[in-house]
Amino acid sequence: MTIGWENLPKVEGGPFKRAFFRWFQPVMLVALIAFWYYAPNDWAVASTAITLGIGFKIFLLGLEWVNPRFKSWQLTWKEFAVDLFYVGMGYTIVRTLSSYVGDDVIIGAVQSAFAWEKFAWFMTMPLLLQAFLISFMFDFGQYWMHRGMHNWYPLWLTHAPHHYITQLNINKGAVGNPIELFLIGLGVGGFFDFLPRAFLLAGSLGLAVSIYQHINVRFDPPNWWRTIFNTTEHHSVHHSQDYEASRSNYSATWIFIDRMFGTAVDGEAEALGMEGGRSMSIKETMHFPFTEGWKSIKERFQRRNLPAVPAE
Repeated sequence: MTIGWENLPKVEGGPFKRAFFRWFQPVMLVALIAFWYYAPNDWAVASTAITLGIGFKIFLLGLEWVNPRFKSWQLTWKEFAVDLFYVGMGYTIVRTLSSYVGDDVIIGAVQSAFAWEKFAWFMTMPLLLQAFLISFMFDFGQYWMHRGMHNWYPLWLTHAPHHYITQLNINKGAVGNPIELFLIGLGVGGFFDFLPRAFLLAGSLGLAVSIYQHINVRFDPPNWWRTIFNTTEHHSVHHSQDYEASRSNYSATWIFIDRMFGTAVDGEAEALGMEGGRSMSIKETMHFPFTEGWKSIKERFQRRNLPAVPAE
């Protein structure tokens, strides 16, 4: 593991390649914000966001072959097939589960139970400020959920399979147990009234920032980008085989949230995973929280029922 931006490798190649991989992330962020800000109303819909997201992921997958961060993370056909299973699960099982017991359902129930009035004045704020607040509130909640998953054993059981990945690539964010993927997606932004376009702008922040968490591309962004936003480097430290280092960089978009609470570590790691880099199968990922939880419960009861040993 390498600590400190000054110690990280730079992008190698000619002037165009170095400039491209230095400014690609900031330029894409500005371009996506501008698109959603000025797009006609018939374009500013969820289906457009889904299409852009899929297209952008395919493009980034190509960049992984052009300028990989680590050769050891190079995608294989087997790895790609496994990743597609988890991506499909996210678009089907997890999305269906969220529609019945997700944050929108929970928020609706709470609002109905307490007859809360919506905060309509949020819609009077500047559009970009609304987008930032949506993104920040979601990421703030995700930070504490993610941190809780590393500090409370029942939640850790759901999150642990995700830490058995041994490389980062564009689809690795989808790898994990369905329960964890559901929990990490909960948010509180729905308590407040925002303009629909503000949600699309907030989504563009995730598409232009959070998407780089799991990616095998060597970028060399300006230091201000690494100070504000989470990066591949930050997330590789979070997935490193070093236990203490893995308890850092919990946010998804705004790394300054980690800086606020003292959990930010600037650097990168190549050796990822747990148990020395053991890969976890799909089958084990699906049953791990239940079987490991049952083992823990049995061990606790067995310790309680041990006969007392008289003192000599």
